[in-house]
Formats: sequence, structure tokens, C-alpha cells
Amino acid sequence: MRIDIITVLPELLKSPFEASILKRAIEKGLVEVHFHNIRDYTDSSYNQVDDYQFGGGAGMVMMIEPIDKCISKLKSERNYDEIIYMTPDGETLNQKTANSLSLLENIIVLCGHYKGVDQRVRDAFITREISIGDYVLSGGELGAAVLCDTIIRLIPGVLNNETSALTDSFQDGLLAPPVYTRPAEYKGMTVPEVLLSGNFGKIETWREDKALERTKQLRPDLLK
Repeated sequence: MRIDIITVLPELLKSPFEASILKRAIEKGLVEVHFHNIRDYTDSSYNQVDDYQFGGGAGMVMMIEPIDKCISKLKSERNYDEIIYMTPDGETLNQKTANSLSLLENIIVLCGHYKGVDQRVRDAFITREISIGDYVLSGGELGAAVLCDTIIRLIPGVLNNETSALTDSFQDGLLAPPVYTRPAEYKGMTVPEVLLSGNFGKIETWREDKALERTKQLRPDLLK
């Protein structure tokens, strides 16, 4: 998979991809992540990529021309399955979306900034708009990092144990059950006996029951 991220702040984005699982995925050649600074595509002597909005109002708007030049250059080099715009008014990211995006080959992610992008960018180039929640960030960079993390960890070979991602919360519409590790007893707190029994049938039933119980308690909306 290849992910191209378009941003005015590439330095804000790079660190999440330089550690842990994302770093290993890149080093293994399972994913390529490329950052593109929109300022490299402006003709302005001041590297301007934003301007006042027509009609007045507070906040600057990202201009269409440098974004057009960047996206057009990338599209001339390869075909893209999705061109995603990170925006608070997009569809809310969930596990189902992450699963489907992880199957794609090439993705562009455009990070909004300031008051957002000229609407013509969204009309002409964007194929999907995604939000990571009902709140507003200073820019789309942190949202893009979250999106990429959810996608990349699902690519086969990224996790040491590929079944791990399949038992995460939301994969089956439920929250994950409680998990425990050594020691089996700590300051009077013990691990449920069934997990120590070695009876994998009973363990699986216990996990399913606890996942349902936890979902009913914490996220009953998932069961509707």
C-alpha cells in the first residue's frame, strides 16, 4: 500500500511513522508513506497557500491552485483508489471503514487547515471525507495520523500475530473482553479461573459473554 499525505505541516506528521508498529511496517516494505508540503506547489513568492474567504468572515481558506497542482502531479504518476479529505463534517471513522481502506493499493489523504479548503477542491477531487470525531482540531494532520494507524495495522504482516487485529474492539460489533497477564495473583486481585483452565472452548465462551456484557454496559448503542 502507498499513502500520500498532503499537508502544510509535514513536520507535525512524521514522528508517528518513525516508531513502533508503523515504523516496522514501513521498514518491512508493507506500506509506503509520503508527505507532500502544499507550499511546494504555490507560485507565491511568500509560499502562500491560503487567502481570505469570499463574502467575509473570520478564518483563512486553503486555496485550490496549489492543492490542484499537488493532486494532479500524484495522479499523473499512478492511479488512486481514494482521495480522502480529513474534515470534521466527514463520515465518522469506524472499524468497518478502516477494514475496507486497508484493502486498497493507493490512497491520498488531504489535511485541512485554517478554516478548511476551497469547496471546489472537495467538489472536483475528493472521493471520500472522513472525521475522527465530533470536535475540531487545529488541522487535519493528527486526524490523518489516526486514520493511517487504523489502516496500516490491518495490513497482513504488519502485526506479529495477525489474529490480534481480528479480536480488537468493534471488529465483530462488540467491545473487546477484559484481558489479563502474569502474575495470576497480585495484592489479592486474581485472574478469572477459567482463563487458567486450559479449556479453550470455555475460555472462548467466557470471552464472548464478557464482550457482550461490556458492550451492554459501556456502548449499548452498538447493539442497536
